[in-house]
Amino acid sequence: MSNKTHDILDEQRWQAVKARSLADCESFIYAVVTTGIYCLPGCASRRPRRKNVRFFSSTTEAVAEGFRPCKRCKPDQTQQLHSHALAVRQCCEAIKTREQTPDIDELAGIAGLGSSRFRRVFKDLTGVTVKQYADAVRRQRLHHQLTKSPSVTHAIYDAGFNSPGRVYDNVDQLLGMNPSTFREGGTETEIRYAIGTCYLGNVLVAVTTRGVCAIELGDTHGELTKTLNTRFPEAAIVSDETLANTLELVVDFLAHPAAGLDLPLDIQGTAFQQRVWQALQTIPPGQTRTYREVAEMIGSPNSVRAVANACARNKLAVAIPCHRVIGSDGRLTGYRWGIKRKKALLTQEKKNQ
Repeated sequence: MSNKTHDILDEQRWQAVKARSLADCESFIYAVVTTGIYCLPGCASRRPRRKNVRFFSSTTEAVAEGFRPCKRCKPDQTQQLHSHALAVRQCCEAIKTREQTPDIDELAGIAGLGSSRFRRVFKDLTGVTVKQYADAVRRQRLHHQLTKSPSVTHAIYDAGFNSPGRVYDNVDQLLGMNPSTFREGGTETEIRYAIGTCYLGNVLVAVTTRGVCAIELGDTHGELTKTLNTRFPEAAIVSDETLANTLELVVDFLAHPAAGLDLPLDIQGTAFQQRVWQALQTIPPGQTRTYREVAEMIGSPNSVRAVANACARNKLAVAIPCHRVIGSDGRLTGYRWGIKRKKALLTQEKKNQ
């Protein structure tokens, strides 16, 4: 690298330090010669003078020069976490692209870790075990293969399952219906729904034979029914006035959340999503938790983004209270039914405490 190019790179890095850029925490660290400490670009410590700063591509380089890690931003731990995250992403890609799931020893080799250590790191970062992740990948493949393979049996083998028996033994967890029904786009599945009004606008409640499968909030009837039809375009989705009592229970619950909602739920999701959703149901009405706190509740403190994604995929408004999850700074963050409704729900719950 020429001196001119090196100077330009250092100037870019210095600008990142001045901006306390979190986005650059993976690419370099800086050390302060007057303190002997190295930090991440996003460190909140007092900004040093430019003349006292040196830049390094890794913590190893900084340690070799005699610098020690900052106790505030903990760059040694953070860069190790980034390294582990990259390794886990590579392993996830191997699971998704290989016809047969690699065994633990092979995956651990890809990650550069021992088998036991790899199992712990994988679960810490993804929130699920390697087996649960592999099962979820096979389930997604099965969904896809059932729509294009010449037969159900072909689809099962093409998805990576060793035998049709395993699929049929776990059909509820995999598909929510038998493979032939799913292959036909849910043709034999009946989903009944009713729409009513509440202080949040319109509310749709939909049920299968297993229980309530969707609670949606929206501005118009058309918006709500379109959302429901998108899920199973070939299912028998019908309006049903006999659901008036079920709808009334949901509307009453919206107005008086402390009373609880005693309805059977048809919850379909990945193993990790279900862990998150179960945790959300333990948050008392009127109280909130941050995404990080929820991640800690399920024993996966490094899965904050995955928790946020699980909240976003919740289709059972209020029954699974993802509105009780907020940002680390206390702000009301994304809510699939709108921030105004999220605020209104929390306000209503606090009134009823």
